[in-house]
Amino acid sequence: MRLALVLALVATPALSDVTKALDSHVLPGHAGLVAATKELADAAQADCTPDAVKPTFHAAYDAWIRISHVQFGPIEDQGLSLAMSFWPDPKDSTAKALARLTSAQDAIVDDPSTFGEVSAAAQGFTAMERLLFDPQPDSAYACKLTQAVALGLANKASAINAAWPEFADLMRGAGGDSNTRFQSEEEAQRALYTALSTGLEFMHDQRLGRPLGTFDRPRPRRAEARRSERSLRHIQISLAALEELALSLTDGALTETRLAFAEARTRADELNDPALEGVADPAKRFKVEVLQRAVNDVRNAINTEIGKPLGITAGFNALDGD
Repeated sequence: MRLALVLALVATPALSDVTKALDSHVLPGHAGLVAATKELADAAQADCTPDAVKPTFHAAYDAWIRISHVQFGPIEDQGLSLAMSFWPDPKDSTAKALARLTSAQDAIVDDPSTFGEVSAAAQGFTAMERLLFDPQPDSAYACKLTQAVALGLANKASAINAAWPEFADLMRGAGGDSNTRFQSEEEAQRALYTALSTGLEFMHDQRLGRPLGTFDRPRPRRAEARRSERSLRHIQISLAALEELALSLTDGALTETRLAFAEARTRADELNDPALEGVADPAKRFKVEVLQRAVNDVRNAINTEIGKPLGITAGFNALDGD
């Protein structure tokens, strides 16, 4: 019995404590988002013209993508995920929400305390992208909207970040007598693994799958952040961030996982297609499909080297919340 236990421990990579993932990835990521969105809000207040705001918009959007896979904890408790980024948006809700506000000349843009009550589609990075990269019918009102959305993003990022220290303590204290949120260390580890798994799934199915469509009917206009030509950039940033999270979840060698991430990053870097417009060209489309397969290889690798030791089977679908 004792020998069997020893052999099992040797065969399974030892899982690190949750603190490593929190301190090296989750908490710094949210702090970075706060700093970047504050700079965005300050820039918009100083000069709301698109050319003046775009540099800080890109930096803030980068910071969001680095941590957007962490969809549990404060962002879930506060219901702010869609208000940070309303995508996918199959019904074009963002354009409609912004058009309604503009048409009505809604004064809610002048009141930061109530702007959060407007449609989530008009609040986040997807709305900001529309304001900065699409022609606007009313530049004066678009200026107010830009300022309101930027300030709203900063306020939401701050609210999420402010709640993380207490939530992180719950994760560190998983299994404690009074901890009803995480009743075991394994539950805290599962939450982090789910963020990793779901992030890769979202990349495969949405960031790549939506613009790919089918061979006969590609959908390049469905690519995330295509107006600002950030579609590929989001994949590259997300791959780096998800690898960082993966490496913090176990002290195992993760040989397959490291190789799979390296291959996916190489395939992404070779695309040279910022808005993924190449999905409509058979020759260029093949490269996007190769990248999608490489992302799937990463999913398989993390399942083998991280998921199984955590007791999460290959059939687990993180988006189901099971």
